[in-house]
Amino acid sequence: MSPDVIISQNEGVLELRLDRPFKKNAVTIAMYAAMADALQAAEHDDAVRAIVFTADGDMFTSGNDLADFAQAASSGSMAALADIVRFLHVLAGMEKPVVAAVGGDGVGIGATLLLHSDIVIIAENAKLVTPFTGLGLTPEGCSSLLLPKLIGDKRAFMMLALGEPLGAKDAVDFGFATKLTSADQVDAEARDAARRCAKVPPEAMHITKRLLRDKEAIRKAIDTELHYFQQRLASPEARAAFAAFFSR
Repeated sequence: MSPDVIISQNEGVLELRLDRPFKKNAVTIAMYAAMADALQAAEHDDAVRAIVFTADGDMFTSGNDLADFAQAASSGSMAALADIVRFLHVLAGMEKPVVAAVGGDGVGIGATLLLHSDIVIIAENAKLVTPFTGLGLTPEGCSSLLLPKLIGDKRAFMMLALGEPLGAKDAVDFGFATKLTSADQVDAEARDAARRCAKVPPEAMHITKRLLRDKEAIRKAIDTELHYFQQRLASPEARAAFAAFFSR
């Protein structure tokens, strides 16, 4: 378990709270491992009926901790990223409802995680950003498949290829997020939505999620993206982008 992820359970709802505000909630490999473990346990725990992702501070997450990626790139070994891959697969395969409370900007995984959330409550001032190409990388988290379905090919290109931010209102209007609210109400709204999900007969909920999501197609897209992502991580472009980031 990572000290930077606070995990709690109440009224059938498992809450995973990113608690690294001094680093803008950048997600480390240890945090991915803790979240993957919690999700795997929740899927087999009848007492858990719904999951909520939230975060401390004024930012949902600034994305992956680039120090982890830079280390993996310099070592030439991608084994260190296994827990990231595990988290993505577990999240994508969840049959229990997932709610996200986005109280601030969501960058990288902070945006792609929402593609696997069934309900997304987002703060009015939040932005969603996928800055992969600017780092010499490529889309992850099944974003190349799911994002165009939500917001259309042209808007998805602007986000994934050019890193253009998507504001909260547009995220709701385009179907990326569910509901717009004030930053101080995001957690309360998300918990309320999760409690509503938790009261639904669980097997009916699980079957409904299966019908709504093609898990095999999602899993295949995640693996295809990871193939290119791992190649790009070791590329001169990515190394140069990381060096520029750390030299700021």
